[in-house]
This record gives sequence, C-alpha cells and structure tokens, in this order.
Amino acid sequence: MIRIHEITDQVLHYNPQADVDLIRKAYVFSAKVHRGQTRLSGEPYLIHPLEVAGLLTQLRMDATTIACGLLHDTLEDTLTTREELLELFGKDITEMVDGVTKISKVSFGSKKSSQAETFRKMILAMAKDLRVILVKLADRVHNIRTLEFLSNLKQNEMAQETMDVYAPLAGRLGIYWMKTELEDLSFKYSRPNIYYRISEQLAQGRKERERYIEEVIRVVNRRLAENRITAQVNGRMKNIYSIYRKMETQGIEFEQVHDLIAFRIITSTIKECYEILGLIHSLWKPVPGKIKDYIAMPKAILYQSLHTTVIGPYGERVEIQIRTEEMHRVAEEGVAAHWRYKETGEITEKDGQKFAWLRQLLEWQKELVDPSEFMESVRVDLFPDEVYVFTPKGDVREFPRGATPVDFAYSIHTELGNTCVGAKANGRIVPLTYKMQNGDRVEILTQSGHRPSKDWLKFVRTSQARNKIRQFIRRVEMTESQLLGQKLLEREISHLGQNLGRLEKQGKLEAAAKALNYKDVPSLLAGIGYGKTSALKAVGHLIPEDKKAEETAAPARPRPESQAVSSAVSLKGVGNVFVRFAKCCHPIPGDPILGFITRGRGVTIHSHDCPRVLDSDPERRVEVNWDAGPGEILTVRIRVLCVDEPGLLAAISRSISAEKVNIQKATIRSIPDRKASGTFEIQVEGTAQLNAVIKSIEKLEGVISVGRDRR
Repeated sequence: MIRIHEITDQVLHYNPQADVDLIRKAYVFSAKVHRGQTRLSGEPYLIHPLEVAGLLTQLRMDATTIACGLLHDTLEDTLTTREELLELFGKDITEMVDGVTKISKVSFGSKKSSQAETFRKMILAMAKDLRVILVKLADRVHNIRTLEFLSNLKQNEMAQETMDVYAPLAGRLGIYWMKTELEDLSFKYSRPNIYYRISEQLAQGRKERERYIEEVIRVVNRRLAENRITAQVNGRMKNIYSIYRKMETQGIEFEQVHDLIAFRIITSTIKECYEILGLIHSLWKPVPGKIKDYIAMPKAILYQSLHTTVIGPYGERVEIQIRTEEMHRVAEEGVAAHWRYKETGEITEKDGQKFAWLRQLLEWQKELVDPSEFMESVRVDLFPDEVYVFTPKGDVREFPRGATPVDFAYSIHTELGNTCVGAKANGRIVPLTYKMQNGDRVEILTQSGHRPSKDWLKFVRTSQARNKIRQFIRRVEMTESQLLGQKLLEREISHLGQNLGRLEKQGKLEAAAKALNYKDVPSLLAGIGYGKTSALKAVGHLIPEDKKAEETAAPARPRPESQAVSSAVSLKGVGNVFVRFAKCCHPIPGDPILGFITRGRGVTIHSHDCPRVLDSDPERRVEVNWDAGPGEILTVRIRVLCVDEPGLLAAISRSISAEKVNIQKATIRSIPDRKASGTFEIQVEGTAQLNAVIKSIEKLEGVISVGRDRR
C-alpha cells in the first residue's frame, strides 16, 4: 500500500514548486469521509484513492490532479456534497471530481464493437478537463488490478468494458504502459484459457529468451562503445495480449510468432538515434518494409522513435526502437507528458509550442497561454468530426460537428422534426441554425400544423434529417405535380371537346395510366406535371382515332423552344422527354452524366459530379446516356494561363481553329507576374474533340496551363 508521504515526495521530485499542502488536505478529507468503508478485498477503502493518486504521480501530474485522484469517489460513494467540495477545494477540483463521477455513472450496455468507439468518444466529449480522463484511467487501472475479488460475472463485464473502452482510450492518449497493462489484465479475465496457455508457453522458453536478450544487449553495447556512443539498451518480452493479437490477425500458432522480443535503445540526441540505426543495420540485415521513421514524421500524439526489425542472431527476427530520453518520456506518458503547469496555471512558451500538435495543421503557429484552451483543443482535435449532446431525459446522442437542433429533432422522431419551430440549448432559446456543442442539453419546441422548410436543407448535417425533409417536400411537390399535370392534360383534351372528368369515369384515364406504365391515375398526373410524360402522349391513349384525325387537321400549336427534344442523349425508362443541358456544369458528349427531372420542364442533363445534382432529390434523378450517333454541338469553356506576350492570343486562336472548332467568345486579361489569363467559349462535339484542343494549346510556347472551366 502506498503512503501519502510517498506520493508527496514523488510530486516534489518532479515539481519542487508543487502545492503539496493541497494534496495533504485532500488526503485528510478523503480519509475522513471514507472512514469505515472497505473494499471487497476487506481492505480499507482509502487504499483505492491512494493508489489512484500514486498512479497519477507516475504520469507526473500537477497537484490539482493528484488531489482529484484522492477525492474522485467522494461524491459517488460518500455523503459529501458538491457544495462542500466547492467550499473546501474550489471550482477546479470540484468540477474534475464531478466529471469523474459522471463518467463512472455511464452505462455502457452492450459491448458491440460498433458501440465501443462511440463510448470512448463520448467520454472525451463529456470531460470538460482532459485531466478527468487521466484520473478515470488511473481509477480503472487499480480496479482491474484488484478484479480477483469480484464475482465471475462482474469480472467478465469489467474486463470486456476495459478492453473495449478504456485500453483503447489510453492508447489514443499515448499512455502505452497503461494501455498494455489494461489489455493484459482484461485479457486474463475475459479469455483466461487462452491467456494462461500463452503465459505457460512463454514461461517454457523464458530462460533461453533471457539469455538471448543478454547476448543482443552485449553485442549492441560493444558496437556503441566502439563508436563512442552512450546509450541505454533494454530488452523485453512482448505482452501477452499483443502476442495473441498477432496470432489472431495472421492466423498463426504461438510457435510461428518469431518476434517475441523487443529492444529499446535510449540515447541523448537525435543525431545519435540515426547513427545507432546505421550501426544496428551494419550488425544485422534489416527486414524490408519494417523501417519506420517517426522522428522525422511524428505520430499525432507527438510520439517519436525510429523503428526497425532485423534478422538478429540465430536468424531470429528482432524489433528495435531507438529514441532520445525526451522521446521516451513522451512515448510512456503520452498526453500527460506535455502537462507542465506553473502555480499560476499558465504554460511556458516552450510547452505551448508542444501543445500545437493538438490544433493540427491549421494552428501550428499559434501559442497556447491558457490551460483551459489546451483542454478544449484536446477534446475537439482528438475527435474533430463529432459532437455529443444530451436529450431532456439525459440520453447521449452523437451528431456530426455542425449539426443543428433540426438534426436533433429528426433523430428523435419524424413528427418532432416536421413540427419543429424552435429549440433550447441548456435552457436558453437558440435559432434552428444553431450549431450544437459538446455537452449541450437540447430541447425542441413544436407547433401543431407547422411544416418543414426547404431552406432547412441548407444547414442540416445528418442524412436522416435531410431525407425526412425531402420526403415531406416530395409529398407536397407530388400534390402540386398532380394538380399541374391535371391542368396540362385538361388543356390538351379541351381542344378536342373532351372532358377529363368524363374520361376518368369511363375508366379511360386509368387505362391510359396502365398503358404508360403508371400504377394509377394520380401517378400519371404527377408524371405529366414532373415532365416525365407529355400531356400529348397521354392524350394519344385517351382520344379515339376519329378525334385524333380531327386534331391532326387542326393547326398545330407552336411549342416553346425550351422544350425541344434532344437527340444527343437517351433516357432510361422515361420515354420521349424534353431535354435541356445544364449551364452550371456544361456537360458535353463523353462526360459521365446524370439527368434531373424538373417539374413541367422535362429533364436537365448535368455532369455526374455536378454539386447541384448531387444535392438534389435522389428520386428525381434518372439514368441518361449519350447516343452513339452524331450528337449536338455544345458549348464549353476552357481557361488558359500563359505568359503575357504579343501574338500568343492569336496563336491560341489558330490552335483552336486548327482542330475545326468554332470560337464563340474569348476574353483575356493581364494578371501579376507578367502573366495572362484567358477564357474561351468553344463549340465541340464531345470530350474527344475538347481534349484534342487542350493538347494542341498545351504545345504552344508560353502556355503555362490549360483546363476546362465548368463555372
């Protein structure tokens, strides 16, 4: 059992200015409120918070975190109130203890792999202070060490939860010694048969492997001494769970695992790291593809080291890591290695630069001067794409970052989303465009009869909300399309002296719907309104032959030019439909294309990757293909960047004309650095002709770049 003086001595060893009086005060209070309580082992309960605090000293944490470790169970397991903690220890420690308590109360339910990552991210999102996570991890390490005193059922539940949630979380934060211990102890209780079998197999050859480790260390030390390099060389056997994982992933038996031993060389400088790597490769042949340089390219959590695998003595594969003392500290302590608080709560400029990795590429140049800024950046940058909010009942829901109350409403129930008129976040009214933040408690305000707006599609982030809104709008548009289709059909048959209602009573309208492959009359009317089927085509199935003859003799009414039928494309399953080409993306023959049905205006042809059509209603998209025969001559724009010199514009024009392509419009302007930018609108038959034009222009001296301009 660790003693309080050992904890304070350790803290003073790595931080002589630490407030150890705060730690002693927390110890005295914890001892008082836990008096009389015992663990299942029969030991005094106080042993647990002491051990947690001791583990936190291994992470070299500040006095506030050590105090939280001593107090972390006071709110949950004693009569201590939040107000009492606030009065005695202040806001910082109280909120940390409260955070640990909240995480402890989370029910992880089913341990499906699909949920495990959600739970880990939820924990990070819930913790306003990253130190809360470190206290919780220390708490879990000690609990898993004493798991033997629980029932078999509880052992298995906690072991699985640790394996699914806490061990990967420790790895995510870069605390690998903690991750390894959590994995091995959890594995011991969740898969005891396999654990003890591998353990026995390791024990059988332990003496031989120990001699092998000594021999490798001796050879390496001799080579380092010859080159006057001082370094510490250690060898170890890999942990049981990592061996099991290798056996599982590679489908091999224990006897086939050749790299059971790993070596670590710790030196003083980066220069020596690379020198040692060269010396190791001069001793033994490296395995191709197994050399990793994490010094030049550190991992996200600032992990740095050189990794290599070589064919060592007796043909055995040997894994070797080479790093400096500072790199080793970071590798062992992870995020905690960067935690260097002054008594004022500020961070030095040097440490602030280390924290910049948490802000990723966008904020490398910024300096952190506030610990709270660091805490928030860790939470946001570890999982930048998710946000976690609470329902009024306290359930946690996950959303993509930038999600709004409308997304939240549709995640609860479709009708709640449809009738949503406002929202509250943490008790305060917020607009529907409000971007929800981690930890928000969201409440939806509704109004009977209210309906979703098409504008909501501009700011919702979840596919569920987007689909529900589109479904509602589609129902409304279906009704409107039916009315429009009915008007168009009535107008066509009125010229023949017929009445739509009479034809419907006679069953002719239903027969026409079936003949045109529609399931019923409303679908036919909607198809006419959408432009999938022309009213004239429907009339052809409604009016008798003698009436058709009369209609043919009548003067034909001119049709709008915009509804001209294009022979350049063929449409799948929609018959003879009016076709137009989109001006937003200017598709030309040879481009992958997609059709979009516009109500009453036929089909608009877009490029397959056009943002407008990708954001459109999927049910109004149709498959279209370019016809094999000669198609239409279509206009396309190309942009040319070139040197600004006389005669080059004329040369470009000649190059275009040489490909038998007509130039409709050309604009060119001078830009800085003696360059010119030109846009040419040309008429081509397809991508083949366009590519020929581009290649022809690229050959001209003075042309920097040529490309298609879809704007």
